[in-house]
Amino acid sequence: MNITINVEEMDQYTKVYIGGELDVYTAPKLQETVFPHVKANQTLIIDLTEVTYLDSTGLGIFVGLFKSLNAKNGTLQLVGLSGRLKRLFDITGLSGIMNIHSEVEGGV
Repeated sequence: MNITINVEEMDQYTKVYIGGELDVYTAPKLQETVFPHVKANQTLIIDLTEVTYLDSTGLGIFVGLFKSLNAKNGTLQLVGLSGRLKRLFDITGLSGIMNIHSEVEGGV
């Protein structure tokens, strides 16, 4: 039940680095850290390279971010997904609607 979150604000985008477990216990911390960075016409890039676990609560955070950004003409990009995380997004159908890149370079 450990998570690290680092945020880098740039002119055209904000990049969020997440590490550790993203679950029912850590999702509130992610939500309170990331949602203030949802801005109109902004790209939010979330680097999941260091995420070791993701449950449905974590998926729900990404759905909420996706909806909030879409409503403000923004874009959500998820990068650095491991094979296991990518499969989770595939199984839930979220990879069909979200911008997902297995490699970190794909998001910038």
